[in-house]
Amino acid sequence: MDGNTRLCTATAGSSLRETFGRDGQPSSYRDFDVADCILHVGHNVAATQTVSWMRILDRRRGPNPPRLVVIDPRTTDTAREADVHLAPRLGTNVALLNGLMHFILQNGHVDQAFVDAHTVGFEALRERVAAYPPRRVTEITGVPVDLLNAAARLLGTSERLLATVLQGVYQAHEATAAACQVNNLVLIRGMIGKPGCGVIQSNGQRTAQNTRETGADGEFPRFRNMKNPAHVAELARVWNVEPDVIPTFAPHTHCTQLFRLAEQGSIRMLWFIGTNPAVSVPNLPRVRKTLAEEDLFVVVQDAFPTETTRFADLVLPSAIWGEKTGTFTNTDRTVHISYKAVDAPGEARPDMDIFIDFARRMGFTDKDGQPLIKWNTPEAAFDAWRACSKDQNCDYTGLTYAKLTGASGVQWPVNDEHPDGAERLYEDLRFATGADECGSYGHDIETGAAVSREEYSANDPAGRAILKAADWFAPPESPDDEYPMWVTTGRLVHHFHTRTKTAGPRRWRRRPRTCSCR
Repeated sequence: MDGNTRLCTATAGSSLRETFGRDGQPSSYRDFDVADCILHVGHNVAATQTVSWMRILDRRRGPNPPRLVVIDPRTTDTAREADVHLAPRLGTNVALLNGLMHFILQNGHVDQAFVDAHTVGFEALRERVAAYPPRRVTEITGVPVDLLNAAARLLGTSERLLATVLQGVYQAHEATAAACQVNNLVLIRGMIGKPGCGVIQSNGQRTAQNTRETGADGEFPRFRNMKNPAHVAELARVWNVEPDVIPTFAPHTHCTQLFRLAEQGSIRMLWFIGTNPAVSVPNLPRVRKTLAEEDLFVVVQDAFPTETTRFADLVLPSAIWGEKTGTFTNTDRTVHISYKAVDAPGEARPDMDIFIDFARRMGFTDKDGQPLIKWNTPEAAFDAWRACSKDQNCDYTGLTYAKLTGASGVQWPVNDEHPDGAERLYEDLRFATGADECGSYGHDIETGAAVSREEYSANDPAGRAILKAADWFAPPESPDDEYPMWVTTGRLVHHFHTRTKTAGPRRWRRRPRTCSCR
């Protein structure tokens, strides 16, 4: 099982775990309303978050407009609005961010009291960014020194700094390392846990947060740590299964490796739900050849015809949002409810109904022989999730369908301490990095090597944020005389992802028969 955010915005969850110990956005969209400086890193908000962009433009055209710094190799609408636009060469994000922090340290704009009390790793970070003086950064990135200095002064002198990140970091060279440097920049300025401050590691889809919270993204539900036996035992109690049936023996297999295993015949069935890998996965000729193999059974569950449905042995037509009831969680932890408005056409069914039907037919049971899946309605599933999320930062225990109905959304955690939700996390400046509470023991962000439980415990951050330094390494492939050009991508407002929803209005779900075989 490989959820959306390990293919699309994998770095969002990873960088939050590496720095703060657990996933979950520290900040809120409301922070746009009071920030006095906004930094967009690889984030063309004008095209990817149009409502947020309207919010920012309202501030920019009103009294006390925030200053805007944009890092993007392209001259986008977002970049045109910026007070300072830094356009680095592709693959140089880490060098650029190290250079900005070099200036911030040099100019004395570090909140040293905050850093000393609430972070670990500062001396290593100081040593690393010292190797990125302005002239070297300009040689690597192509960004002029005067622009670097101008951006660093805006970032270093602002009283309320908010940084946002998206695909220009996530789907680029040294992705997690670069995203962590944005976290570092915010933290050395002490800009966390207060209005107008923090970082938003954005998502490509609004509901990517659901995927991460519920454990479909290589994590365990409720951000539990798969390497912590106490977390595994707790999940086993929630599900009423024995702990040893929950797989913890190795990290979960990532998307591209799943296709390699299918190509080799180790995986004999692939079930795609609301995704279009025949367009979106790297090395498409190889992926499409694998999908066409006769001994690979391909199931596609979608509301629209896609390039991937052409390879399907079985198509399961699914209902879209207006045809089913359920909740979804926005990037900034805001939970919304959506009630069914119309019946789904043809044989289309809500995804949850399909999953429950499958579980019943497979005979999945708990350790008492009762059905593993004990709910049949969206609200009952939500109540089960509330119980699963208890005592974690993504605590839903105080949320109900009744509380969500008629509201414009409630930000988790919602519990006895926060009965009406929490606008931002870490207001107490205590982070979920303790060895017994963290959702992951993290990685070496330069090599990707996992940190062991023993190593992490021996250097327990004990509630302090982790400043993880990184060097810039040249991309393995760069333009040369034979191949002199870079190719990069960018999203358009009305050309969403693989065009599944935007390429045309035709919907095959209205056909009388929707099960197709090659």
